[in-house]
Parts: sequence; C-alpha cells; structure tokens
Amino acid sequence: MASPEHPGSPERTGPIAKCTVGAKQEASATGQDLPCPGPEGHLDAHSSPSPNSSMTTGELQEYWRKEKRCWRRVKLLFEVASARIEERKVSKFVMYQIVVIQTGSFDSNKAVLERRYSDFEMLQKNLLKTFREEMEDIVFPKKHLMGNFTAEMISERKLAFKEYLSLLYAIRCVRRSREFIDFLTRPELREAFGCLRGGQYGRALDILVRVVPLQEKLTAHCPVMVVPALCAMLVCHRDLERPAEALAAGERALQCLQAREGHRYYAPLLEAMILLAYGLGKDFVSLQKKLQECQLRKPSPWGFTLKELTVREYLY
Repeated sequence: MASPEHPGSPERTGPIAKCTVGAKQEASATGQDLPCPGPEGHLDAHSSPSPNSSMTTGELQEYWRKEKRCWRRVKLLFEVASARIEERKVSKFVMYQIVVIQTGSFDSNKAVLERRYSDFEMLQKNLLKTFREEMEDIVFPKKHLMGNFTAEMISERKLAFKEYLSLLYAIRCVRRSREFIDFLTRPELREAFGCLRGGQYGRALDILVRVVPLQEKLTAHCPVMVVPALCAMLVCHRDLERPAEALAAGERALQCLQAREGHRYYAPLLEAMILLAYGLGKDFVSLQKKLQECQLRKPSPWGFTLKELTVREYLY
C-alpha cells in the first residue's frame, strides 16, 4: 500500500526534501533543530527562572553556563545496520535493525531494535495526522508490488530509512512527539510489561535494561515519561530479592518525578522505597517525611500499590 503522497513530489524510493533537503540533511548531521512552526503540544519539564538583576557579571556568566549545561539536549544518530528476511506461515517481510547512538561522547548504552516496513509506514501515517505541515518536505519510501526482497531494494531501503529517521529527529516537535518516541520504544516496553504481568521478572529486566536508556535519551525534555519503566524495574528487582538494585531504580524514578506530589506514581513509589530503605538499613526517615507531607497536602485518591500501577501499563 502506497504511503501518503504530496502534490508535485517526484517519485523516489528514499525520503527527500523537495527544496530544502540540503538544509535538512545538514541540520540532522550536525544535530541542529529545524524550524517547527505552531504549537508542539509538549511542554518542557522545567521552566528556567530569570536571572536576578542584582547578580554581578561573574555570577551572571556562571548562571548562564549552568543553564546551558542543563538544557543541552541529547543528540542521537540513527543507523540501519542490517536487514533480514523473515518468513512465517502466512507472511514474508524484511526486518530492519536500527542502531541508535548518542553523539558527542562514548555511548555504552547504544540501542539496538528491529522494525519492519509496516512499522515505519504506521509511524508516517500517525505523524502526518499532527505534523503534516512540518513534514511536507519529507517523502516516505514507497512500497512496491514486486522486488521488495531483492538485495538491491533492501540495501536501498536501509539507506532510505536511516535518512528518514534522521530527518524526523531534526524536527524538534516531531522528535518530542509521542508517536516518534513510541515507534522507537513501545514494542519493547509492551513486551517487558507483559513479562512483568506474567511474573517473568528476569526477562522483563533484560528488556528494560536495554530500552530504558533509549527512552531516557528521547524524553530528556520530559523525564516523567520514564517513570513507569523505572518503577517496573524496581518491582522486578524487589520481587527477585535484589533490594539494593530496586532502591536504586526507585531513586532514579523519584528524581524524574521532580517532587510532583500529585502524580499517581509519587506516593506508591515513596511507600515502596521506604520499605526497601528500611530493610537495607538506609535513610528511610526523609522518604517517610516526604510521603507524610504529600498526604497532608493532597491525599492520594488512587490507593494502588506500585506493583498494581505498573501492571496496568502498556496493555495495548
């Protein structure tokens, strides 16, 4: 099935820009943002305070240095490293291996995932619902009736999908969108949470350890999005009787919540961490104080334990 076309676009196999492809390729290669007119639909996790007018010059310079370090976004590089043909009883398709690496420093947590053509096609369809204007210069690789499994076509598609992901990532509102983030993380997260629900905690952790670093890189603008996965890691470690690892996962989740006392995970997470810290002989009093303050200011209407919350995630 052919993907959405744009009037006047020449037919090409790979994604190209009609008039600004050079600029887009340069931007994606250097990690710069492309313009994204209109509301993005996503808010940054923090809002920077204005520097105090009474600051000295040195203090003001230090303030902006810290701000710059705080807001320096993660830059990611996409490679389609390989592809393989998979045959099933009623279908045959190509699986493309995507490697995502953080640029600018050694990345020990590079992500490796697999997606098929129909996954890319669904991403394009979903993104066009919201970002049609922003993506008007990006043409999606067409699907052909014949020749999809030749070595030449697969090689061409690998290059096309690499360019496609790089162009999408260069548009800030697209790379921050739920659709783009879900494309790169949701299949693995669904599998991990399915294992958690089935009591396969070791298998769930194996997947989460691989996907959470990528999710953190993609959601640096809104760290709270990683909280369910980090809480799932806590639950898995705890039920495998690894309290120290469970508490460490909880500390990461609590940091992502940034004292959002009204968040549905906040109180259940604190309750789980208090028990873990107490069992490990660590400071639980400060956690207990946070929980008490939270309950006094805004009693939780949820009443779920942390595990009861996590098993409800990624059902569909």
